[in-house]
Amino acid sequence: MLEPAKRYDGYRSYSYLREGVDYKAFDLAPELGRVPAYQGLDLSDAQRERVRRLLADSIVVSTHEHPTAFPDDITETIDYNRHGRHRTGYEGLARSGLTAVIDNFMDGTACVTSHAGWKWTDIIADLGMRFSDLAHQDYVIKAETLADIRTAHETGRIALIAGLEASTPIENELDRIDILYGFGVRQLGIAYSEANTLGSGLKERRDGGLTAFGRKAVERMNKLGIVVDVSHSGDITSLEAIEHSTKPIIITHAGARAVWPTNRMKTDEVIRACAERGGVIGLEAAPHTTLSPQHPRHSLESVMDHFVYCVDLVGIEHVGFGPDTLFGDHVGLHHLFSGHLSLGEAHGAVEYEEVEYVDGLENPAECFWNIVGWLVTHDYSDDEIRAVIGGNAMRVIEEVWER
Repeated sequence: MLEPAKRYDGYRSYSYLREGVDYKAFDLAPELGRVPAYQGLDLSDAQRERVRRLLADSIVVSTHEHPTAFPDDITETIDYNRHGRHRTGYEGLARSGLTAVIDNFMDGTACVTSHAGWKWTDIIADLGMRFSDLAHQDYVIKAETLADIRTAHETGRIALIAGLEASTPIENELDRIDILYGFGVRQLGIAYSEANTLGSGLKERRDGGLTAFGRKAVERMNKLGIVVDVSHSGDITSLEAIEHSTKPIIITHAGARAVWPTNRMKTDEVIRACAERGGVIGLEAAPHTTLSPQHPRHSLESVMDHFVYCVDLVGIEHVGFGPDTLFGDHVGLHHLFSGHLSLGEAHGAVEYEEVEYVDGLENPAECFWNIVGWLVTHDYSDDEIRAVIGGNAMRVIEEVWER
């Protein structure tokens, strides 16, 4: 793990208010040291220095995270979410080596007013609260333009790109996409697990593809400059969204179904279609997703099996990383929200050994140090490493955001 960024001054979320008076206090999981450090890499001093250099000199982009701190007692999360004040993990992010992170906020677990999630009012409340906190500090900046990302890189900051995993909250209101853009949202998923007005999610038995409204929504995202994501969409919906978009898309967090045969992974056809239109697949690391026959106990090595497969399938220029991590007990969170997140449908009938955490990719603070360390020990060149840890994602972001 890296030393803390010099720019970070120790700010804690909402410290401009009185904890326990202006908002409810929760004991949060530690951002550093919650689990033992990964022991699977044996880096020499020279390799360690190379990892540091690559992270310092490169624009490093995670295509998908939830970089907030959750309650230490994960069963308190519903109450924590209901109060609408997720605490950004500044301390952990300051050791991450990230230049930019696509933060997907609470999404389907945004249960401020509803147990079901995905309500427009709740999503807006979540966005507004987080942005209010960001505005009171100087280390993590709200990124709405390419210049914001470049400024973050030049000044030792992190650019936070707001995204949502599904467009469900817009319902049938096309102009709500513009409103989200106005709030600063720059990435949108088509559908999560359940079908919505745009298309089908991965849990549906029949995938009806992109709807007529969905086509209009994709067109609006293209015009505004919003990156389209199909990570949780059904296969047909994914293919049709890729085909209909005039801009490349990013599968922000997934893996290869040919490596691990569950609905949550993407077929070769979808991955190829994404790449053929100039897009990128970001490799997922949320617990019990990107497993492999060689490494069925979920770890960094499991995820890198998907990386190797995707590179062989579509080329290194179309692969990146969206680990989908957070600060806290991610496995416990999945148990708590298993119905909301449709984990049964996502994992299907494939048996796997449950782990307490994904060794080597447990939280945003450690992910890219270990990813780059793995790439260094497996003899990837500096140019190849720069591409997969950020260059490829930036190429798509530049094309989509360019107006």
